[in-house]
Amino acid sequence: MGSWFGDIFGRLAGRKADTAPGKPGPAVAYNGYMIRAAARREGGQWLTAGVIAKPVGDEVKEHHFIRAETHGSKEAADDFAIVKAKQIIDELGDRLFRDG
Repeated sequence: MGSWFGDIFGRLAGRKADTAPGKPGPAVAYNGYMIRAAARREGGQWLTAGVIAKPVGDEVKEHHFIRAETHGSKEAADDFAIVKAKQIIDELGDRLFRDG
């Protein structure tokens, strides 16, 4: 149990979790953005993770996210990543791509 707490507090402090990325899912269009779920395996569970992208001028800006929620399957984690990405887009919009 101590290891679990250490992992959570380590993530909160900015330490990267020891995770392996899964194969990214298909792109989903949402309000001018493209979302790709990319659940990450951690032990026997899958973490919510993905990429939000948007064309800006001549380049494509990307925002990678990973959350602490765990799921029993990659499909469940990917499905939740799409929901979470839509929430992030609705809350932050293009502020996702600001530096700093």
